[in-house]
Amino acid sequence: MAKPDIHPTWYPEAKVICNGEVVMTIGSTQPEIHVEVWSGNHPFYTGTQKIIDTEGRVDRFQKRYAMIGKKGKKKAADPDASEEK
Repeated sequence: MAKPDIHPTWYPEAKVICNGEVVMTIGSTQPEIHVEVWSGNHPFYTGTQKIIDTEGRVDRFQKRYAMIGKKGKKKAADPDASEEK
């Protein structure tokens, strides 16, 4: 399949190591891959992510989004209001 002497050595059972523990095996050109973060300990995937809001941007976005949602519901819930115009 691969031409001889031009491709790196392929390790089909390469170990991914995080904090001294083998977390998975994958195919790679390196026999061991040392990582600091993987999906098993990343805050986004574990559900422990915290949003840091120093300038109030998240609050402003949530207020705008809530207002847009209320306007859309009001128009859809009251069809008589558009007929009076």
